[in-house]
Amino acid sequence: MPSDQDPRVPWYNPEGEVVVATKTNEKPHKGKVLAAVQAHADDIPFFCAGLCAKLIDEGYTAYLIQTTNDEKCGPGTMGETIAQNEREIEVLAAEIGFEQVIHLGYRNHFLDEAAPTELRARLVYLIRALKIDTITTFNPWGHWEENPDHTITGQAVEAARWMAGMGKDYPEQLVCGMQPHSVKDLYYWAMRPGQPFNTVVDIADYIDEKVASMSANKAQGPAGAHGRRLKERLAREGKRLPALGDDDEEADRQYIRLFGLQEYQRIGAPYGLAYAEAFYYMPPGGTFTGAMSGADIEAYIAKHAEDLP
Repeated sequence: MPSDQDPRVPWYNPEGEVVVATKTNEKPHKGKVLAAVQAHADDIPFFCAGLCAKLIDEGYTAYLIQTTNDEKCGPGTMGETIAQNEREIEVLAAEIGFEQVIHLGYRNHFLDEAAPTELRARLVYLIRALKIDTITTFNPWGHWEENPDHTITGQAVEAARWMAGMGKDYPEQLVCGMQPHSVKDLYYWAMRPGQPFNTVVDIADYIDEKVASMSANKAQGPAGAHGRRLKERLAREGKRLPALGDDDEEADRQYIRLFGLQEYQRIGAPYGLAYAEAFYYMPPGGTFTGAMSGADIEAYIAKHAEDLP
């Protein structure tokens, strides 16, 4: 835990040996498909924008899936709030490099009233249709979570990602020409105190994309339009901050660089990184199946098998 943290508040918890993922100039993920699944417009910018920009740069085609309509967070009426958040999500998706945004449209803060089987079926459909290889989203078992939309989204993704690979689940999808398709690996976000991580991703080379995505989220984000507001306040007081620049968008992004990146600096510092994001990474085959491996079985046969009389 960093020394400037209140000792009563737990920080993220490293689990085992922490892997540091840095930029590569190769394209090791060319042909693979990534899905980032968020509940609200500010989730991806805060928790995985750097990771997504890095994986896209390394060859992934990426899709942004949003579960709620964000009707509670933003200015104006609920309808105006929904529309503004949708426009801003398109902007942040373009800044990071997503291929497409998919809105599922459930009510904000009331995702737990949605039928879990319906949400799961829709996610299974997308996993199969888009042939998604990798997902990044909320940790479905994350402690200290206060927002039901986060918990429900994470749990629905966790159920759908393995069910999509089963041959008898949602047979109507298979009749329509889809094939079972399993998600191979996952990056769960470390976003609340006490949540575990085993991977730290170096995002220094993608900090521009992260800042731009955070700035795009003006309706509800704690960063968003604060730079221009501070510039306007100082102008009324007969002052200016040169670091904020001259135009409003530059001021918003500079404000984030000055005041909104400390968390990512703290995550990276123990690993010698300028900026980092933390994840609980589950690699291919990373979940326990309870079965012996094929190699173990064949080794046992070679050692113990006897010739028939």
